[in-house]
Amino acid sequence: MYQALRKFVFTDSHCLGEDGMKTYEDLFEKLDTNKDGKVDVSELKEGLKAMGIAFDKGAAQKIVSSGDSDKDAGLDFNEFSRYLKEHEKKLMLTFKSLDKNNDGRIDSMEIKQSLADIGVDISKEEAEKILSSIDADGTMTLDWNEWRDHFLFNPATNLQEIIRYWKHSTVLDIGDSLSIPDEFTEEEKVTGMWWKQLLSGAMAGAVSRTGTAPLDRMKVFMQVHSSKSNKISIVGGFKLMLDEGGVTSLWRGNGVNVLKIAPETAIKFMAYEQYKKLLSSDSGKVRTHERFVAGSLAGATAQTVIYPMEVMKTRLTLRKTGQYSGMFDCAKKILKKEGVKAFYKGYIPNILGIIPYAGIDLAVYESLKNAWLARYAKDTANPGVLVLLGCGTISSTCGQLASYPLALVRTRMQAQASLEGSEPMSMSQVFKNIVKKDGVFGLYRGILPNFMKVIPAVSISYVVYEYMRTALGISK
Repeated sequence: MYQALRKFVFTDSHCLGEDGMKTYEDLFEKLDTNKDGKVDVSELKEGLKAMGIAFDKGAAQKIVSSGDSDKDAGLDFNEFSRYLKEHEKKLMLTFKSLDKNNDGRIDSMEIKQSLADIGVDISKEEAEKILSSIDADGTMTLDWNEWRDHFLFNPATNLQEIIRYWKHSTVLDIGDSLSIPDEFTEEEKVTGMWWKQLLSGAMAGAVSRTGTAPLDRMKVFMQVHSSKSNKISIVGGFKLMLDEGGVTSLWRGNGVNVLKIAPETAIKFMAYEQYKKLLSSDSGKVRTHERFVAGSLAGATAQTVIYPMEVMKTRLTLRKTGQYSGMFDCAKKILKKEGVKAFYKGYIPNILGIIPYAGIDLAVYESLKNAWLARYAKDTANPGVLVLLGCGTISSTCGQLASYPLALVRTRMQAQASLEGSEPMSMSQVFKNIVKKDGVFGLYRGILPNFMKVIPAVSISYVVYEYMRTALGISK
């Protein structure tokens, strides 16, 4: 795949020393088509394209941004050679981490094991397809030269960057917190990169939830108030909310919804690491079913700790003008009127919802991933942003669809005391009552605005996440 680059740029020796500098000079001169002493984004794009070198969309911009120390929108020779040297060093570290048996070559089983180490389980056939997309000489193994040539003009710098597109990430925030936590490599844990990624995800979730808060409030409003005898349309629901509290009322409950992201993310991550250690049966290696159990337990632990905030979110979302002055006033009034138990109403259906959500989310994502690899992984193993977003959106939506009846029952139980004339009911009683009055479809009240917010929520969270990663120095 990269024979043109290999023949022009590299010999079998490392690009260091005088010969290496001469090679860098030759490459720089070839790329600097207007001979102004620097290579800009358009020259890099055209030059690499002319040499038959495939690269990801946006790669040229990332390379120039990473190496451009004087911020003049181009790389002079010193910046160009410095970038290539530093990038090669990082690629060598990645190559060594993949080369499990230290024989100087990477085979399909080593790729499979490396992916499994960060929670991505693939078959031997899928690993071979990934390998063949990089393999230049057809030997079905990769030596250092093939590895370097393939990724030299790819801004990915380490194992996580190179294969992170296949890690099932929780970055795609759709407002629910029932997904399995992110998996991080040992390198990320040691360097502290994990907390930057968690912070980026939390910020993405906060902006995403704020942007889609009106649709989230509509969902809760319809879950609690809509029925066969009192049908509420989306347009009619928004009109009711606007008439009662004005435009700002559309964001009721959003403050608590955003505030609970950070503690829940932190608790879930820490609990996940501990549960993995407890459940691991093979000297630290975690198998798929152990990872799922650990993730579900971590989610349950986090939900248990922050659940009072879930109850307050529902109450604040449904409140009428003047009912509560804020989050603390809401907590105080619930405690005074209903006692501590009120903060855990709907807890059981909420915890039960984790299993179908996380299980179906992961299963659908794996199926979509495998289908893409089987059909399209011929020239590259990188699916691109749209495929990643599509897989994540579809799998999360399917997970929501499976757990939605439990989510609706949870919301009804959380809201019971705030509704006039309602009596406390158990989970089974709420289920029976909904089915009796509205039929099976009654368990899906409010699902339309819930689906309407998925695409904007996913899009917003992904964009904010990438900007945050860049700001924190992860994507450089």
